[in-house]
Amino acid sequence: MNGYERRKQKKIDRIYDESFQLFAKHGFHKVSVNEIAQKANVSPATIYNYFGTKEQLYADMLMNWMDKQLEQYESILDSGLSFPEKAKEIMLREAHNLNLLSEELQKAPSTEWNGLMQRIESYSEQKIMRFFMRFVALGKQEGCIHPDVTEETAMLYFSMYKNELARHWESSGRERLTLSIDQLLELFFYGLAGQRQN
Repeated sequence: MNGYERRKQKKIDRIYDESFQLFAKHGFHKVSVNEIAQKANVSPATIYNYFGTKEQLYADMLMNWMDKQLEQYESILDSGLSFPEKAKEIMLREAHNLNLLSEELQKAPSTEWNGLMQRIESYSEQKIMRFFMRFVALGKQEGCIHPDVTEETAMLYFSMYKNELARHWESSGRERLTLSIDQLLELFFYGLAGQRQN
């Protein structure tokens, strides 16, 4: 990447960061390109040159945010933590992100909703599925996921658990959820009966 490309990428990253903050706080319709440009210290023309429309900026910003979350999950998976500790970290982040993403999507531009949902589904099929297959393989390798459980079944189970965790997070607050997460993870790995009996 040459100097021009680095400067351009820095501008784009600033635009993503500032637009995310503004959209999260005020919603899509109440934020103007001029406000984003002012916060990101660029001209409105720069935003239009890079993204074309505010709707396209919103969609690209959301994809960029999802990429960053996935990078964090990858670094957790590559860390020296035990598999249950990795699962705990990833699940907590997912529960938080699910709430944040749901709020964001509710404020999305209605004209872009279908296209945005298609992009998210495509993203899920490609990047998230690859990550999850790695997650399951590591869990099997460490003896935390039974070798007979398929990736599809494990992903369904993880998704159900994560969705309920997010709902519980919203209703009870992060502090209470963090206190009970260890017990919830025991249930996640071993069920109500406890450790698998042979």
